Amino acid sequence: MARPPAGGHFSPVLAGVFTLLVVYASLHPLSGWHASGASPFAFLAAGWPRYSSYLDLAFNVAGYMPLGFLWVPANLSRLPKVPAVAVAALLGSALSLGMEVAQNYLPSRVPSNLDWACNSLGALLGALTGARWGPALLDGGRIHAWRMGCIVGGRMGDLGLVLAGLWLFTQLDPATLLFGNGDLRGLLGLRDAFPYLAQGFARVEAILVGAHALALGLLFQALFREHGRASAAAVLVAGLAAKSVVLAVAMGPDHALAWATPGSMAGLAGGLLLWLACAGLAPRLRLALGAVALLAATVLVNLAPNNPYLLHALQVWSPGHFFNFHGVTSLVASAWPFLALAWLTLSRRPADEAR
Repeated sequence: MARPPAGGHFSPVLAGVFTLLVVYASLHPLSGWHASGASPFAFLAAGWPRYSSYLDLAFNVAGYMPLGFLWVPANLSRLPKVPAVAVAALLGSALSLGMEVAQNYLPSRVPSNLDWACNSLGALLGALTGARWGPALLDGGRIHAWRMGCIVGGRMGDLGLVLAGLWLFTQLDPATLLFGNGDLRGLLGLRDAFPYLAQGFARVEAILVGAHALALGLLFQALFREHGRASAAAVLVAGLAAKSVVLAVAMGPDHALAWATPGSMAGLAGGLLLWLACAGLAPRLRLALGAVALLAATVLVNLAPNNPYLLHALQVWSPGHFFNFHGVTSLVASAWPFLALAWLTLSRRPADEAR
């Protein structure tokens, strides 16, 4: 089998990021650790779980399929196809077993041999599909060709593409303001700095959304080699679509556009106009301006009072088994601006690549 071209190993980055997300989702909320006194492996001999549904089983299988899928092409640069499939499937099974054992020490989690079996099955199915379609899509395949032709080269291009994917992932949290990433108050247990006032909040929301829209436009524009403005706009539209879908699922179809408040719409329009006005600047100046805008938006999102109407979404929403998924989106949303600031700071673009 042909090996991926030199410097084209993008699948290990995707596989590593997804593995970390699985670990966090499995151990969320990462609090209340204590020993129960029982053997951590007692769940292996337990009977059928009392509370289980076919949806839970399907979710466990589906959750580990991308893990197996991604680790196969990640291993193909070092292993033949069959060993690569075996390693990916065993890695997924071993990871799931480790997570189930660790859940013995979390009061909010219940280890289950059925979950381990479903996760292992998902990793195996993902590995088999990864052997069939992974190389054709990722390293050396169609996605690789698209990445090499459309995304800036080198490791910063790989990291920037992961950053764009994580940003889209953060839009699947119905409890955040539009583009309102970087809120650390939930993680740090901090209270609102200012009380909520409806009229004043609309202005704060407009500034916050506008600063984020400006920063996002400049960041995504810097990520693409060609058609930077159009490609960046497409990513932003995809984010709005993701936010609409998750609101429709969480609160009902009538609330799909709950994000389109007067404040957010004014901020979105203003931020996009500012981005278009700055899109022709020199690349390094655009990166610096994007970093300043993102830093300002992140500071503001931590000072702005929480919107009680938005917080009501979590009371209406019953995430059930998807609670762990919601925990991952919240974590990524909190960390994303700081990862983006690092990318904007470290990126260096040739001056003749202005678009």
